Amino acid sequence: MSLFSPTGALARGTYRVIRAAVKLFYPRIKLSGWENVPDAPCFLVGNHCQMNGPIIAELYIPGNRAIWCAGEMLHAKDVPAYAYRDFWSNKPKWQRPFYKLLSYVIVPISVSVFNNAHTIAVYHDSRSITTFRHTVSAIAGGANVVIFPEHDADFNHILCEFQEKFVDVGKLCYKRTKQVPAFVPMYLAPDLKTAYFGKPIPYPIELGTEEARKAVCAYLMEEITRLAAESGVRPFDGGDHTPRRGSAAPHRCPLPQPTPQNLSPQYLIKR
Repeated sequence: MSLFSPTGALARGTYRVIRAAVKLFYPRIKLSGWENVPDAPCFLVGNHCQMNGPIIAELYIPGNRAIWCAGEMLHAKDVPAYAYRDFWSNKPKWQRPFYKLLSYVIVPISVSVFNNAHTIAVYHDSRSITTFRHTVSAIAGGANVVIFPEHDADFNHILCEFQEKFVDVGKLCYKRTKQVPAFVPMYLAPDLKTAYFGKPIPYPIELGTEEARKAVCAYLMEEITRLAAESGVRPFDGGDHTPRRGSAAPHRCPLPQPTPQNLSPQYLIKR
């Protein structure tokens, strides 16, 4: 194997050094509600919270786990365009040349880290079958799979709408293992140095594909909102600070009363 390959000696060493440095300076995260996570392999689904989501999942989620990440960050030729578009394209115009340059500078770091961390590359083209195949294999092998499915559409002030098709991995896992996998809502609050885990929802094998997607996503988004509210964050306050995909946890404030109308029971699946 080449010394400079994405999983070669130099890349592995780079990953270990960066991981150690991040763990040294990143706040230690408390896990609240971890008892809700089933013993059987499951999906942990939460808010991306910028880079906090992958960092917390890599450093503090215990046991065997695999983390969904943008497939572009694993490939040197794709990193610059993806990194600039996803991280820095909204920077002031006069700063953009710097960030375009930076998107090339980070290539070796990105390739080293994302190819050697506990990751599963996520693709949105014909390669998506690879994402699903690796995910099913991870679950079958006993790993929990961490997924951050937000996209650029507001749900409330702490969460964006979920892309729904990730739920299909539940059906594929059931076909492969004959076990019904669970999806666990996860609220990451780096400002509170805590990751919160709610009650799981099993994949609803009795529903059709579209109905299952909508039911699971609605439950997860509402449960994450509830976890946020219980932590002291106000998800619905009529303010103008709307979330962006990957936005960090906002300020703490009193628990909202009454419970927001959005947390409607008709979306919950009776178990």
